Amino acid sequence: MFLAALIPTANCDGSPDATLVHLLLQKDVNAFEQLYDRHSRPIYSLVLRILQQAGTAEEVVQDVFLQLWRNAAQYDISRGPFVPWLFTLARNRALDTLRLKSERQRRRENQTEELPPVASTPQYEQQLDEKRRAEKVRTVMATLSPQQKKAIELAYFEGLSHSEIAAALKEPLGTVKSWIRNGLLRLKEELQATR
Repeated sequence: MFLAALIPTANCDGSPDATLVHLLLQKDVNAFEQLYDRHSRPIYSLVLRILQQAGTAEEVVQDVFLQLWRNAAQYDISRGPFVPWLFTLARNRALDTLRLKSERQRRRENQTEELPPVASTPQYEQQLDEKRRAEKVRTVMATLSPQQKKAIELAYFEGLSHSEIAAALKEPLGTVKSWIRNGLLRLKEELQATR
């Protein structure tokens, strides 16, 4: 019923079109032009209603008429008039295009979901600053007394408590706390001076 509304009633008998199709089989360009002039607008209207995009509808109409030019022998007059056959051809091509577009869209959405997380680029300046700071800490640590250095290393690299350090070094707890506190103050002063 939808197709019937778009098909020109003057061509429903099929005889003028059948003659043109017969000439088209012989690659008669004039016959092709007449068929195009007669049917391109109603075909475009049908395809546009299906696809809802003018540019894509124009491409489909071109494809339909190109297929007609290349494969006019596919039309069998014994199976019915030419115009309904042409509209069916256009409708099928439009639906194929619509399915293909929705398939591509679904694939794009699936690919978007599967994209790996964006890797952040290394921050070279921050790495350079950290490297310089580590070198400065090593330099300052080398200037500390061996007892201060050992007490700080045990506290921060071994994770020992002040009491455990005092026991390990066989020194009074107050002395160990003093070494650590004075050593850290010196590290802090040196690091602040280099900023």
